[in-house]
Amino acid sequence: MSPQNLFSALRAAFPADLDRVAVETDSGLLYSWRDLDRATAMMANLLASLNLAPGARVAVQVEKSVEAMMLYLATLRAGLVFLPLNTAYQSAEIEYFITNAEPAVVVCSKKNFGWVSQIAFKAGTQSVFTLDDDRSGSLLERAAHCSDQHTPASVGADDLAAILYTSGTTGRSKGAMLTHDNLLSNAVVLKDYWGWRSEKDGGDVLVHALPIFHVHGLFVALHGALINGSKIIWLNKFDPKLAIAKFAEATVFMGVPTLYVRMLAEPTLTPQACSHMRLFISGSAPLLIETFRDWQQRAGHTILERYGMSETAMLTSNPYRADVRHAGQSERRGSTVGFPLPGVGLRVRGEDDKELAAGGIGSIEVKGPNVFKGYWRMPEKTAEEFTADGWFKTGDVGLVDERGYVNIVGRSKDLIISGGYNVYPAEIEGYINDMPGVAESALVGVPHPDFGEVGVVVLTLKPGAQLAGDAVLAALKSKLANFKIPKRCFVVAELPRNTMGKVQKNVLRDQHKGLFLA
Repeated sequence: MSPQNLFSALRAAFPADLDRVAVETDSGLLYSWRDLDRATAMMANLLASLNLAPGARVAVQVEKSVEAMMLYLATLRAGLVFLPLNTAYQSAEIEYFITNAEPAVVVCSKKNFGWVSQIAFKAGTQSVFTLDDDRSGSLLERAAHCSDQHTPASVGADDLAAILYTSGTTGRSKGAMLTHDNLLSNAVVLKDYWGWRSEKDGGDVLVHALPIFHVHGLFVALHGALINGSKIIWLNKFDPKLAIAKFAEATVFMGVPTLYVRMLAEPTLTPQACSHMRLFISGSAPLLIETFRDWQQRAGHTILERYGMSETAMLTSNPYRADVRHAGQSERRGSTVGFPLPGVGLRVRGEDDKELAAGGIGSIEVKGPNVFKGYWRMPEKTAEEFTADGWFKTGDVGLVDERGYVNIVGRSKDLIISGGYNVYPAEIEGYINDMPGVAESALVGVPHPDFGEVGVVVLTLKPGAQLAGDAVLAALKSKLANFKIPKRCFVVAELPRNTMGKVQKNVLRDQHKGLFLA
């Protein structure tokens, strides 16, 4: 057994008493550490019984549940590659992912089995299982007959653990290949950097309120608790009132800005309700300074904001405490994402590719053991996204101030982050431009009090065509995940262009920036 298997490292951190509670759900179910060990062994044995090739992919699109988390751990345990898919994805998106990744195993919700299995078997998938959030489905039925003893597969540090699909500004989704070492190195650094407390220091308890199909919920939150042997209070769906009520039993909470905004709307949020808590972390989207300050006043805590990507896991963080590297700079500052994590290199380069001095705004590039292996079956794209000296181009624009704090000031191209989810305009524009009567469309992000940012689409029609904005949005709803659907659609005579004929999205953003603000 290689110590590089991420599962082995997480398993080694389980407490000595395996009968202690590991996970408590919002419906009152209790899972012990022994339950996690046995169930992941049974699922890993089921996967092993399928005689899959080394590096085979396991694609999963299911509702959040403890069993779905166990399936992730079992995939690692079996030495296979986990491919989580957003539960909001529709058929066109799922077809692309399955065709591109060619998973040997697909696990989906029972209600979607008909159409998902059709797509999967057509793409050459060997097995399709079902798993629902009520502890039912063919995956659990089959795993129940397997042994609860399993030796974790031997893998190398550079072997793939997961593939996360992250769309590019071209609209074509790219599979970011993350290795066991990418994820384990990041988990180990964050355990120390965020001061996760051992049992002898009182122990930490995490309120897990995030989805588990992307970096934040699956890797940052889950790995953080598991590698510390910490109990998890598991919320299948985020409920602001319930989350606040659970703070009395917990110490750590991770959320996207939207979750903090929704909790701020609850009268039960008080310093007293948060008095047992140690740490609130925010990420996946920019945290408005108003939210940052309101939380200080209402909760009596200062949110720690950090910065990461699907391709890199976590890159920077505001400090949890003062340390040697940043002596006297222990302040968590709003509108910044803190300092590069230990082992992470971060630089800001200008248009001439020269590194900029403090305060200079340019392209953010990073390097470190957490930086991914490349894009799945896209060697040219991978080469394009790395500099000649091996730094990854994040696509984000920012600066490092005179105190060393990193500030993200914008995003290259036109990425929209809505409620913590990435929305890539080119992808949505592609669907709209294919609609009968549409000449051209442009999607821009505008401020929104709840989601941080939402999409607004502006389009022109072909001569003689008639099409209402609402009809465009209705047509998109059958094709795309709900978080990608623009909130408004405007039909105009012409789009603003510069002298080169390029659509001026900055003009459109300016025109509609006040649309959702009071």
